Amino acid sequence: MRLPEPPSQLILGLDPGLAALGWGLVRGGEPPQSAGYGVLTTTPDSSTPERLLTLYRQLTDILLRYGPTDVAVEDFVGRNLRSALAVGQARGVALLAVAQRGLPVFSYTPLQVKMAVSGYGRGPKEQVQEMTRLQLGLAAVPQPDHAADALAVALCHLALARRTALVEAARQRQD
Repeated sequence: MRLPEPPSQLILGLDPGLAALGWGLVRGGEPPQSAGYGVLTTTPDSSTPERLLTLYRQLTDILLRYGPTDVAVEDFVGRNLRSALAVGQARGVALLAVAQRGLPVFSYTPLQVKMAVSGYGRGPKEQVQEMTRLQLGLAAVPQPDHAADALAVALCHLALARRTALVEAARQRQD
């Protein structure tokens, strides 16, 4: 049994970063479709607060322009403390912008994203990007990498939401 997706479902995937925050929109359906993607950038010679404000304003514009129904954000897993702090700050600003609009937010680890998109949690990044391209019917892997990663996060959310809906439907039939 296949449950149809609501026609208005539009998932915004985010790949947080202070220098570059990837975003990708995926419209639910069979097959899912990309509704846009890109990267929000900041100037390296700006102060951290200025860079965070820039990301906030750019992301707010994306949220207002496209009106996503769900937002999926990749969790950061890293060993470099300085990078982790910068990514965490960018992630926090993204979560604030999303929360101000009252949108549901879902977080996924890189392992969850890889598993949901490529079927293998330890696969290389290139494999995930190629599977993202194939699932969305794109002619080429989206560039830059942060945009492709954001689309993969959105696809991960779509796949896991569908599985959850199927399990819920099966439970309701049993009751």
